[in-house]
Amino acid sequence: MKTAKALLSFLMFVAFNLAGVVSGRAESSPTFKVGEFTFTRPSAWEWVEVSSPMRKAQLKVKDADGKESADIVFFQFGGGAGSTQANVDRWLGQFQEPRDKINAKVDETTVGKTKITYVQAEGTYKSGMPGGPLTPMPDYGLLGAIIQSDAGDVFVRMTGPKGLVKSSSTEFKKMIESGLKKE
Repeated sequence: MKTAKALLSFLMFVAFNLAGVVSGRAESSPTFKVGEFTFTRPSAWEWVEVSSPMRKAQLKVKDADGKESADIVFFQFGGGAGSTQANVDRWLGQFQEPRDKINAKVDETTVGKTKITYVQAEGTYKSGMPGGPLTPMPDYGLLGAIIQSDAGDVFVRMTGPKGLVKSSSTEFKKMIESGLKKE
């Protein structure tokens, strides 16, 4: 009987502490894992509860006044999400204006052995779920990263007012590269 009570106490202790880890992560943890990568969240960026099972992590950054915000979303599908170029084209196609009018920029870099494709654009972003109604968001920016991985590429996309996206680009890239092995 004594052993059963000790086991029950131990299990309750573990459950309580795990609950704290799971609920506390969203508020406090500076690191998070997506696929094989562990990223470090910029300290001023807020956790947001993921709004879809397709999303692996979701953050928000606000401007200095707290009036405008940009969303940062991490996806990983484990394969089958299309080529890097297909995803670049899809992201750039989410703007109302033609590609030559959205200041589109695509850069490839390698950190250690990991290839990253960064995508930038600005214009009228069409926000919404694919196949559903779209809301035009004028003067918006997109900053994305496609991180290649044998375990399935990781897709990270920041969208919001173009000035805020632009001013957050250094922290965005630092966060992306924080998760990569520098071999």
